Formats: sequence, C-alpha cells, structure tokens
Amino acid sequence: MIFRRVMSGFTDQARGWTTHNRSAGFQPAVSRISNPPPHRPSNGLPTGSRRHSRLEICATISPRADAGAVGRVAFTLVELLLVVAVIAILAGLWLPVLSRSRQTAQRIRCASNLRQLSLAAQMYWDDNNGNAFRYRGAGTPGGDLYWFGWLARGPEGERAFDPRPGALFPYLNGRGVEVCPSLSYALRIFKLKATGAAYGYGYNLCLSGPMNQMPVKVSRIRVHSETAVFADAGQVNDFQAPASTDHPLLEEFYYVGTNVGEATAHFRHARLANVAFCDGHVGTEKPLNGSLDLRLPGQTLGRLRPETLTVP
Repeated sequence: MIFRRVMSGFTDQARGWTTHNRSAGFQPAVSRISNPPPHRPSNGLPTGSRRHSRLEICATISPRADAGAVGRVAFTLVELLLVVAVIAILAGLWLPVLSRSRQTAQRIRCASNLRQLSLAAQMYWDDNNGNAFRYRGAGTPGGDLYWFGWLARGPEGERAFDPRPGALFPYLNGRGVEVCPSLSYALRIFKLKATGAAYGYGYNLCLSGPMNQMPVKVSRIRVHSETAVFADAGQVNDFQAPASTDHPLLEEFYYVGTNVGEATAHFRHARLANVAFCDGHVGTEKPLNGSLDLRLPGQTLGRLRPETLTVP
C-alpha cells in the first residue's frame, strides 16, 4: 500500500514536469512509448541500442526554441552599418596623429645622423691641426673626390659611388648616417645621381677654402654654437637628363652656401631643416624669406640664414 502511494506521487510529478516544459517551448522527441520496456539482463542494464532514459528523451530542445535563441544574438543591418561608421570616424581621427608621429620619428632620426656627422667632423679637426676639410678635392681618372666620397662621371643615375675616400669615413665606422629618412628616393620627381643613394646632407661651403688657398682653420669661427657644419640639403635639377626645364626633378646635393642663386637647403621636416652646428648640437632652421625655389612647389628648397654659414 505504501509502495503504490509513492509510485503514484512520482507519476504525478513527472506529468507536471512534462506539462511545464511544453509550455516553456520544449517538445518531447517521443510523445508516447508504445513498445514494451526492453528485456533487462541479470546486471540490470537494458540491452540493444535503446539506452536513453525517459528524462533524456523529454529534455530534447525543440527547433523552435533554437531558432529563437539564434535570432536574439544576430546583428541587424543598421547595427552593422553603425559599427562601420564608428570605425571610419576613429580611423579618420587617428590617421593624422599617426602621420605626425611618423614625421617626428623621422626628424629625430635625421637629427641623430647629423649629430654623428658633426662629431666626426670635430674628430677630423682634432687630427688635422684644426683644419676643416674641403668640399671637393682633386679630380681623378673617371671621377671626382668629394668630402663624402668618390663619385664617378657619367650619366645621371648610373654613376659609381665609393664612400671610403671620404674625409669622415674613418670616424663613422662605415655607413648608416648618410641618408635622411624624410628624403624619399622613391618619389616620382626624384632623380638619382649615383646608382643608389649617396648622401642626403650638405656641407657648409664657407668652411671649405678655395683649392689655391690654405684650408680654413676652425679657430676662425667666433661662435661654434651658431655656425653650421651640415644641414639637410637638396636641389632642383632642370638641366641634366632625365630632368628638363619642363620637367624639373629633385636630387641630392652636397653643400649649403650663401650664393643667392642656389637654393640648396632642403626644409623637409614640416618646412624646417635640421642643421648640425660646429659645437655638436643639432637645431632646426626656417627658410630665408624670399629664397624658396618655386619650380617644385611640393618641395621646400631655399637658403639658410647667412649668419649661420659665414666664417670671418
């Protein structure tokens, strides 16, 4: 009698649980089990493939409940377009910042190059009794010797270059500081002089005495911190192929001076030029008023202030 009452209670609870699951969106995979229960061996386990309990069968989730769950996590087209718009706005805000950061990094790297060049110049002066090196030396068969190395004669862009004879080569431990990162050799308006990059900086021509005179003594410099030794340099070329008067091109140049007709300082850091001074520090200079070369409007080439170059 007690056993029947307990079994009756279990049956009522199972019916109530099934009714609740149906109202919540669950559908039983098998509504009625018409087959008789499988034969159980002596160990108490069912035989064959029917090993699932009635509770496992009743707990099967219906496809309708699955479809509703998927629908609740999907994005609508409006939401997707809103996300794309936000990403585009953020990109528009960050790209100028990244561009300025890259330009700042290039300017710092350029200043480091010039700093090392100015220190190498000071070591040269110490080893040569205070004499400054010349911009250009004697000619050699097939080429010319400059302060930065030997450059062969021949068509532009095909000339051989050897930096080893340069005045500062022994003090620089090879190469690596000769090219400004802001001087882009990949520009369509750029014309190579040698087969590759030679030098992107110019020497103060006022420190280079004429060939028929003695070298300039650095002791003549009154204020070393105000006299330039190297600077960002370049030139507009319209007289050597492939350049022409109708198609001027930018090229390397190897000195800066006070000649009115020569705009050879390159203000390539946001219209500023990096300048190394004789005391070893590096600063920035603006172009001299009225000195800009207008043949290449996208490039700022002009002259430095004469007082930063002249030597008494």
